[in-house]
Amino acid sequence: MDGMKQYKNLRIPALSPLLKYGASVLSSVNNFVYPPNCINCGLLLSQHDALCTDCWNEVQFIDQPYCVVTGRPFAYELGDGIISADAIADPPPYKRARSAVLYDGIARQMVHQLKFNDRTELANMMAGWMIRAGRDCLADADCIVPVPLHRWRLMRRKYNQSAELARAISKKTGLPFLASTFTRRRNTKPQVGLGARARIDNVKGAFDVSSERISDILGKRVLLIDDVFTTGATVNVATKVLLNSGASEVSVLTFALVGRQ
Repeated sequence: MDGMKQYKNLRIPALSPLLKYGASVLSSVNNFVYPPNCINCGLLLSQHDALCTDCWNEVQFIDQPYCVVTGRPFAYELGDGIISADAIADPPPYKRARSAVLYDGIARQMVHQLKFNDRTELANMMAGWMIRAGRDCLADADCIVPVPLHRWRLMRRKYNQSAELARAISKKTGLPFLASTFTRRRNTKPQVGLGARARIDNVKGAFDVSSERISDILGKRVLLIDDVFTTGATVNVATKVLLNSGASEVSVLTFALVGRQ
């Protein structure tokens, strides 16, 4: 018993400072082995997942004024809550769409690096920009769903760039990420180079929510994630499938927006 008494009042140092010190050491080692640099030009920086000042200034971020439905920017201020003529003439099925940047220059390179060159680490920074641009979409969302790839294309590419963005947004916001609820049942042709009508025909009937997963989105406000918004053909068809499968509403959030064709 005497032996136990001497241990009873033994003070064990707190582990949290030691853990913090260990994390700091590991971070320093990581920065030494993999020094942080600009993801575009390679200039050495003080942190990872960032752009240097010159490259940052080349990115065309999308800010107001823009159409409150499509998110396409206006050339000049028209007032609050303005809907574009296109959205009035042909209302999209989604509630609203937002994009972080225009699809040009460095932003275009980032999309290509993520999509084709295995640069999945870019998704973290790109997701941060998307969260800033889509604050109103995120405020209303119950869950996050990526535009899916067909399984054969997923096997070749190894990952879905839209899912990588959606996963990063989910981690940053805490919104549920539904990775396999929404599927692509038909292996469509790449949309690049297709006209507006051909794009719609290409993705028509391509998406599905299986009957056993309908409960995932039933009555939910879904935020649909994609890398690039071009003509809207893909997200329009995808939105209709989600609504027909029971979603109460769908908003769209993409990294980049292609200017008018």
